[in-house]
Amino acid sequence: VHAARVPAQSVLYDFENATPGSGLPLNLTVSGLTAQFTASGLGGYYIQQPQNTILVTPVGFSGNALIPSSIYGADLHIGFSRMLTGFSILYAPQELACDTSATIRVTAFKNGTQVGTTTTNAQAGTWPSETLQFNSTQGFNSVVVHYDKAPTSGGDYGVIFVADNVNATPAPESPWLHVSRLANQIQMTWPTNPTPFS
Repeated sequence: VHAARVPAQSVLYDFENATPGSGLPLNLTVSGLTAQFTASGLGGYYIQQPQNTILVTPVGFSGNALIPSSIYGADLHIGFSRMLTGFSILYAPQELACDTSATIRVTAFKNGTQVGTTTTNAQAGTWPSETLQFNSTQGFNSVVVHYDKAPTSGGDYGVIFVADNVNATPAPESPWLHVSRLANQIQMTWPTNPTPFS
């Protein structure tokens, strides 16, 4: 029997099924993909609705989110049970009428070895939201989201951020190689052009 390879679909972790008030570490499984959320640094994160803690709901946020548990920064670590080719997270740094916005970085790893990194900045404002993304054909199974640099001018800020809507795109499954005996011969079959496999 041949197994058809299904194109990778993005998996969303929106924290709606997480218990409000619970802290990290936290394991969430969606569509068979488990994500383990942990933190390092002086601060941490817990599950809550933003309006209940920071008194606003940043653009794009809804329901539960990851909320910083102190005024001190903490890196957000996320490990996945399968290799990924894509990752994104919606974040909003603590900024009150700043003229610029913080730089937030994501670094991806494959079994502990760095694959790559990227940064982004939100538009200036109060608790401005932005999506931070990383994509790689090489594959990776963990990421670290890091508050990299504070705003350069204006307003008030803290070195913390809220986060929601983590999207993970699993790497394609390896194609099935079917081996069978045909009289006194061995027959091997596989899907046609199983990109990116050879």
